[in-house]
Amino acid sequence: MVINTNISAQSSARLLAESSALLSKSLARLSSGSKIVSPEDDVAGLAVSMRFDAQINRINAASTNVANAISFSQTQDGFLQKVSKALDRMSELAILAQDVTKTDTDRALYQKEFAALGAYINDLATKDFNGVSLFNGAALNVTTDSDGNTFSMTGVDLGATVYTDATGASVATTTDAVTALTKVKAAIEQLATDRATIGSNIARLTKYSEQLGVLRDNLTAANSRIKDVDVAEESTRFARYNILVQAGTAMLAQANANPQTALRLLA
Repeated sequence: MVINTNISAQSSARLLAESSALLSKSLARLSSGSKIVSPEDDVAGLAVSMRFDAQINRINAASTNVANAISFSQTQDGFLQKVSKALDRMSELAILAQDVTKTDTDRALYQKEFAALGAYINDLATKDFNGVSLFNGAALNVTTDSDGNTFSMTGVDLGATVYTDATGASVATTTDAVTALTKVKAAIEQLATDRATIGSNIARLTKYSEQLGVLRDNLTAANSRIKDVDVAEESTRFARYNILVQAGTAMLAQANANPQTALRLLA
């Protein structure tokens, strides 16, 4: 029996320190909701999780880009619906102006409305969306995934000759009205093509948006399995470590008391 070196106390202190460290880590996991509270917990898992986090953030950014592009296209179509109604009325006026029972004075009244509708269409050609022209005909490259790949969204040009010919036509005379009708019909055909183009843009962008949503959900689930703590499992560990700390504390106290028995030999 020795006094200077208490092996039992040293061993108990070491085991108590280990149990305390495990208890602290378990508590950190439960409080943070993450089972990787420091890199050594899962070196490879941490690396994969970091890549997943970055990719998920990029996917969220791409989803925002796609959603904004859809809004852009929907705004385009909203304006083109009004253009369609204006061109329909202009074609109607071109027919009315060909009425043989109408005088040139009557046709002059038709021309006022015809010119006003043409000016309205020309004004819409200058509209923009957050500073980006809606109808300058330029294609826009929309980022569609986390790697920066893009979809070229076909543009619409309301300043094209087929539209300006129609808006600049006249129904002031019967002859002019015949010519104006031909030009307006051509503009209506082009408008149908442009609205179909916008519709196809929206359809494709919607598919990209759905694809990004599914990918984000799958990556988030995979990332969760790597870094999120299983509360039921970890709480069981916490209870075990807590008992070990309490038992280790009691045993350390007992081990520290053992050398006192040596005093009895000196009595």
